[in-house]
Amino acid sequence: MSKIKYTKTELDEAKAALASTLQKCEKIDEGKKLGKSQQTLLERRIKALRLAIDLIDRENKNAQ
Repeated sequence: MSKIKYTKTELDEAKAALASTLQKCEKIDEGKKLGKSQQTLLERRIKALRLAIDLIDRENKNAQ
C-alpha cells in the first residue's frame, strides 16, 4: 500500500476544518442535555476529531 503525500497547505486546511468542527461539538457538549445515545455519539466524534488533529500535527512535524 502506497502512502499518500499531502502538502503542508492541505494538512493545515484540513486541521482548520477539523478544529472548527471540534469546537462546535465541544460547545454542544457543554450546553445541551442530550439523550444517552446522542451523548455517546458526540463523545466519540470529539475523540475522533482530537485524534485526527493530533495525527495531522504529527504528519506536519515529520514532514519538516
